[in-house]
Amino acid sequence: MRLLLLANNWVGWKAAEYLKTRRDNVVGVVVHPPHKQKYRDEIVSALSLPDGRVFDGARLHEPAVLEEVRSLNPQLGLSVLFDYILKPEFLRLVPAGVVNLHPSLLPFNRGNYPNVWSIVEETPAGVTLHYIDEGIDTGEIIAQHEVPVDVTDTGETLYRKLEQACLRLLKQSWPRVVTGEVTSAPQPEEQGTYHRASDVELIDRIDLDAVYQGRKLMNVLRARTFPPYDGAYFVHQGRRVYMRLELYTKAEEGENAL
Repeated sequence: MRLLLLANNWVGWKAAEYLKTRRDNVVGVVVHPPHKQKYRDEIVSALSLPDGRVFDGARLHEPAVLEEVRSLNPQLGLSVLFDYILKPEFLRLVPAGVVNLHPSLLPFNRGNYPNVWSIVEETPAGVTLHYIDEGIDTGEIIAQHEVPVDVTDTGETLYRKLEQACLRLLKQSWPRVVTGEVTSAPQPEEQGTYHRASDVELIDRIDLDAVYQGRKLMNVLRARTFPPYDGAYFVHQGRRVYMRLELYTKAEEGENAL
């Protein structure tokens, strides 16, 4: 099976290493451009591919790039934390389809920052392996695992949980995907939620004169706690003052500290 990997971030790197360990026939890799890339060099190095088989994800719409991908004759694609929408003209190049590893329990939290919205909206968190269709995270589900959200989780700690769960799900399901032994099922549309990257701007500013429910305010503050990134803030004398929430529990008498 001739594979095409589309990857970014730490999970993308570890997925590349996993494919290499399995000796999968990865014929090309698509990465993010310099201003968006994370772990790009590690991903490319893990696969040991020549420059001519490394593609810029921001250019997948260009006819010349599509023709270069076509020349590799990819049969199956794997997308891991890849942040570009794949157009029909690209998907048609991969006859067995492109499978996406998404860090949410679809159909909940399609789109961006599922770790944030699982906390803010108290929706189930998890990871999903699904086929890519013309929508955004709407394709048929192959496999998924729920990830519990603890009351002490922040956006960062939940994200780290989802990273590890992504890798476990990939390793459990990928061998059967390659051999065509998996089945898939449509997503239940009535439960679906979707968020753009810019949606966090709607919750980040805390109005010091507003009245908030304690639970909702705490959820925003902890969901947006992910150093070194900026999160929730309030404005004081024209300046933004950013906040991070630290959550911990104390050991009860006779118990070990958590």
